[in-house]
Amino acid sequence: MPSGTEPSEVSRPAKRGGTLRTMAAVDEVPVWLEINRCPAVTWMCTPDLLEELAIGWLAGEGYVNQLEDVHLRPCATDLGFWAEVDPERVQEVEHSGRRAVLASGCGAVSTFLADPETLPRRPATTHHGPPDQPTLRALFKTLFGRGIRYREAGGIHAAALVDGSDLHFHAEDIGRHNAVDKVVGAAILARQSLDAKGLLVTGRISAELAAKAARAGMAWVATPSIPSTLAVDIARRSGMWLVGRAVSGDPHRHAPS
Repeated sequence: MPSGTEPSEVSRPAKRGGTLRTMAAVDEVPVWLEINRCPAVTWMCTPDLLEELAIGWLAGEGYVNQLEDVHLRPCATDLGFWAEVDPERVQEVEHSGRRAVLASGCGAVSTFLADPETLPRRPATTHHGPPDQPTLRALFKTLFGRGIRYREAGGIHAAALVDGSDLHFHAEDIGRHNAVDKVVGAAILARQSLDAKGLLVTGRISAELAAKAARAGMAWVATPSIPSTLAVDIARRSGMWLVGRAVSGDPHRHAPS
């Protein structure tokens, strides 16, 4: 599969003079996934860390909890994967009462409604809350420093897991939800627990993103942007902290209930 490590260069007509100029563009390609031979999803995404993307999405949607729950095979002739999972698990997901909607972070991609009532209630996190403001600023500085695509082309989101004060499994993608799936999938492939980990994201914390983090068992999510109201509701039900305006002098901390 293509690594997609460099941004594409495309030519556009200049506004004046009729000459061509070169402008950077970020890669975006379709990648499909079938579950037990049935079409499940097609991502519009940045074409790297695709196995991580597939595993992370399966975990975020409730199909798998660990690597042993899935057998994933890439297509040799196309950008896509076949996943084999427990049929009973598929039935549980399909009959969980979630309905298809257009998520705020996914454009015209159909996804499940991130309804707080579909998520198990967890006790509030007490020993694994978000770090203080100076530590968050330092973590985001490291995250931004790893953003090769962002520096070269822009138009990209990033995510990373935090264990204590260390960053793990950094990923960039044209979709912020894809970047989160990639870091979750990377942790699962490495057989590392996601429980009590923190998550850094560069865009708005949407309901879908909060639900993914909650299902993974993360303790907190932080962003330089802000969360949505539904994301806050999901986090409170899931015992998870959210931090908005995380690199400002006055971060907004949303405590779990």
